[in-house]
Amino acid sequence: MYKGDVLLNAANPFDMLYDLEIDATGLLCPLPLLRLKKGLQSLEVGQVLRIEATDPASTLDFGVFLEQSGHQLLEQTEVAGILCYVIRKR
Repeated sequence: MYKGDVLLNAANPFDMLYDLEIDATGLLCPLPLLRLKKGLQSLEVGQVLRIEATDPASTLDFGVFLEQSGHQLLEQTEVAGILCYVIRKR
């Protein structure tokens, strides 16, 4: 896994809940949002993306973007300062 890169998740059979996983930890605004947009563009409607970020602004940025774009936030969690979002493309 490379920090900030978009990764396809097919190699790990135990993580098949997500069609795409993005590591945006350590990146500051607007980079996590740009990674999210790029990731969603590569998915088909109905597929699920998981993104991790450490920038607290990602909560607001992602929320506004998802509301405006119509994609569905399935889950949002925070563990040890890492924010995790699970999003379904619509």
